[in-house]
Amino acid sequence: MTTASEAAAQLLPQIGERIRAARTGKRMTLQMLSDATDLTPSMLSLVERGRTIPSIGSLIAISHALDIDVGDLVSQSRAVRQDVVVRARDATAVETPQRLVRRVLRDDTINGALISTTKYRPNTASSPVPRAHAGYEHGYILEGSLTVELEGTAYILDAGDLISYNSNRPHRIFNHTSHDTLAMWINLQHGGTSHS
Repeated sequence: MTTASEAAAQLLPQIGERIRAARTGKRMTLQMLSDATDLTPSMLSLVERGRTIPSIGSLIAISHALDIDVGDLVSQSRAVRQDVVVRARDATAVETPQRLVRRVLRDDTINGALISTTKYRPNTASSPVPRAHAGYEHGYILEGSLTVELEGTAYILDAGDLISYNSNRPHRIFNHTSHDTLAMWINLQHGGTSHS
């Protein structure tokens, strides 16, 4: 069975190549993509070269700036996403440089929703600083406890708690505990008062 690290190693070059192809196809420079996503050109260059994988929020920002679906960047096969049922064994786990383990369960491009789970190891965070991107998101804590920093306010969530917010508000998600936390995220491409 493929581990999260092995899956990430296989996906990293593909994600980078897809981002570079979409960017160059739109005649965008790294600086232009940086300006549209608030990610540094050096970070974007690392992503395109398959040296690092961005957070899900950064992937959403990149895909929005390039006007493509997140699933087109991370999925190995679009056919799986069209199935009525997504089996746990078919949801590829990818470990980010921040040591978060993400599984995209469904990239529902028709309805504009991305559904995923993220396992946060102790003292890990979605990003070093709060980030914003287009859309709206709902986070539901399945196991453990999680802190969501939203525009400078920290919300501590426990199992069974739900948080919902406009993604264009700067936010950061981190596990402040000494135990793993598992959360389900539903990211909507359009919602609330998010902007393009």
